[in-house]
Amino acid sequence: MIENVIKQLAPKGYLRAAINLSNFLLVTGKESNGDPQGVSPDMARALAKELNVDIKLITFNRPGELADAISQDAWDIGNIANEPARAKSITFSLPYTTIESTFLTRNGLNIKTLKDVDKKGIKIAVAERSAYDLWLTENIKNADLIRAKSIDESFAIFQENKYEVLAGLRPKLVDDIKKTTDCFILNEPFTYINQCIGSKPGNLEAENFINNFVKKNIENGFVKNLLSKYDVLGKLSLPKN
Repeated sequence: MIENVIKQLAPKGYLRAAINLSNFLLVTGKESNGDPQGVSPDMARALAKELNVDIKLITFNRPGELADAISQDAWDIGNIANEPARAKSITFSLPYTTIESTFLTRNGLNIKTLKDVDKKGIKIAVAERSAYDLWLTENIKNADLIRAKSIDESFAIFQENKYEVLAGLRPKLVDDIKKTTDCFILNEPFTYINQCIGSKPGNLEAENFINNFVKKNIENGFVKNLLSKYDVLGKLSLPKN
């Protein structure tokens, strides 16, 4: 069976692993050779080790670019958040970690709950094609989504234009609020971002292999140890059973 899995996941004889550099919790630095360092690259390396093949890390500046590249046969696995829009072209594993997404909003606007955000006249700054942008696109009906090219740029336009709301990952918003004087963070998350290992559709043996890999490494503590190693435990959470 492992031979079939290798043919499906590493047809070139080595594993091409796509890494999203914009997720600051999963990619936290660089190795001496310039390769990305963090939870996401280490998960990819562990999968290659399980397959007993070499690995090549392929980096993308934004998640949307990574997702698009599957159609160009640019990678074999892609560490990226699972969203319905992406799942049309990518098979996602079980999540190996989760992140809360919520809103940073300005004081004095009578915004206290998630429902208060989705109203006419409210402008929400968001990083384009992030997993939470895809969720908001499907679920926000009345407020306006104002998209920026990156997470940092979404905060910049929120501040510069005095928009009412900034959507983001809770750990980043906790940092961003320190740069404001008139904002607070909603306690309630609007969604949970499930970080997964994506692969090409139609490869059932490979899909089962990756899911078993994820389950095993959550149960044996490997994933939790990675979160501790890169000082993101608490900012990232283990999936709930």
